Amino acid sequence: NGYAFSRLPTVGSGGERLYVNQLSQAELDELASKRPTLTYGQVKRAPPSGFIPVHVAFDKKILKFDAYFQEDVPLSAEEHYRIRQVCIYYYLEDDSMYVIEPVVQNSGIPQGKHIRRHRVPKNDRGEHYHWKDLNRGINITMYGRTYRIVDCDRFTQEFLESQGIEVNPPEKMAFDPYTELRQMPVRKYITPSDFDQLKQFLTYDKQVLRFYAMWDDTNSIFGENRPYVIHYYLADDTVEVREVHKQNDGRDPFPVLIRRQRIPKTFVDKQKTFPTCVMEISDQEVLEWYTAKDFAVGKSTNLLGRDFFIYDCDEFTRNFYRDKFGITDFQPVEIKKKPPEEVQQIIPPYNGFGILEDTLQNCFSLFPKPPRKDVIKMLENDNKVLRYQVALESPNPEDRKRRFILSYFLSNDMISIYEPPVRNSGIIGGKYLRKTRVAKPGSTTENAKYYGPSDLTIGSTIEVFGHRFVITDADEYVLNYMESNAGSFPASAQKSVVVRLPEVAFALSPVLLCFYSDIPKLGTSKQEPDELTVHVQEELKPHKHLNNKNIQEAFLQCDKDGSGVLDKAKFLSLCDSLSVPTNTTLLNKVRRKGCCSGR
Repeated sequence: NGYAFSRLPTVGSGGERLYVNQLSQAELDELASKRPTLTYGQVKRAPPSGFIPVHVAFDKKILKFDAYFQEDVPLSAEEHYRIRQVCIYYYLEDDSMYVIEPVVQNSGIPQGKHIRRHRVPKNDRGEHYHWKDLNRGINITMYGRTYRIVDCDRFTQEFLESQGIEVNPPEKMAFDPYTELRQMPVRKYITPSDFDQLKQFLTYDKQVLRFYAMWDDTNSIFGENRPYVIHYYLADDTVEVREVHKQNDGRDPFPVLIRRQRIPKTFVDKQKTFPTCVMEISDQEVLEWYTAKDFAVGKSTNLLGRDFFIYDCDEFTRNFYRDKFGITDFQPVEIKKKPPEEVQQIIPPYNGFGILEDTLQNCFSLFPKPPRKDVIKMLENDNKVLRYQVALESPNPEDRKRRFILSYFLSNDMISIYEPPVRNSGIIGGKYLRKTRVAKPGSTTENAKYYGPSDLTIGSTIEVFGHRFVITDADEYVLNYMESNAGSFPASAQKSVVVRLPEVAFALSPVLLCFYSDIPKLGTSKQEPDELTVHVQEELKPHKHLNNKNIQEAFLQCDKDGSGVLDKAKFLSLCDSLSVPTNTTLLNKVRRKGCCSGR
């Protein structure tokens, strides 16, 4: 264009062509297509195309995908999982998505809209699902639920292919197995049997076979042999098992163990997943049922898991088996076991501690109970005590001088011993033996014998836990008690408490025929016999007309055997015949001193 410029070298040293400073192919093309502005003017630009918004360009353009998802069914024995078919809609105008499940009639499941129309988040980074993320044969997760896309419509396939996306081949839609099972025809045709049940009912109505059985449950804890009665109803081949209750057997009074029903004998081979215990058993699960042939005397029969041993049957059952099956062997089986030999209980010897009855209760029970008491005897003899004066039999002279009071309690047959304190004796008095029952020498634990009122006589010796005591005296209540209960005491006991009449009489009183100055002193005062004599003589002063010599001869004649003993009744009758007055108070005082009969 009229300007000079330096031309760049194209050949280097050695004649080689240089490519460094050459124009590129693009620059050459631009120069070839460039039109000089001065010659032709400015090039006109094409007008811009019209602007179309997205919501207008993609209005009513929706991508549709067919998908399904699987959910678990934990609380059903018939299905473990469920397949639910859905439709996924993608709206191109605003990139929103919508998931809906077609409604299936009588499905029992809430169906319809699953995800409302909105932009579905893709991840935690704030991204959302785009139509580029959708294709056949892929899994897409929305809000924790995974959907499997298996197919799409024709418009969706053409749109994705126009955008350069390779669409995967379609897959088969999965179906719910439980829904397919429900759609199967339920009606089944079964060939009717040739057996006439009505004829069997009319022939064997009210005819029942009775078997006596025993269930051995001794292998379990607290088990035992329990008797039962098995009834087999010939009318419909049903079986019933009834319990046999005994009086005070300690069991609830339920009469029926197995209700009347058909009992299966052989089951169909089941899989391991099939439950072994079902509520109802149908004919499809049982190959063979129990019949009358399966019951026989002397054999065991398993009924619903329990083995029953049949040991006998009734007379009607024997006749039925004899006529129907020709069986004649009905020998009953003896099931009663011999009672075990009783182990003799050996009671250990008495150890000497406590009362024998209390100690013996430890051998009968882990928690011993107090022995039963005779309440009537305790009430009748309450506060009734027999008191005796006893002396200790000992080689020691000091012990032989000791005197004790022995008390016998009639309410419980116990004995207590008390030693009255004596001043300057060197021995501390007080309680010598507390209330307890004293066994006789030689008594054993099995045959224990205790001292009773008949054993306590004046002059007898009793042994109390190794110590020997001699009874020397008894109080007035003992004399009265022996008089009122004369049949309970032997004659030797009654004679031991009477006074023996001496050969010479002394004087008469209104109470006594004679009183002797040489009577043994049994009281605490040495002057008491003399004072009593004076008292008797004073009582005789108003009766000076009595002849003492005649009275003495009369009493000596009554004592024919010379024993010096007179019965109380004979003594009183003799006093009345001789006109000798009797004073009860003075008579009791003399009897307390042992001067007259205690009978």
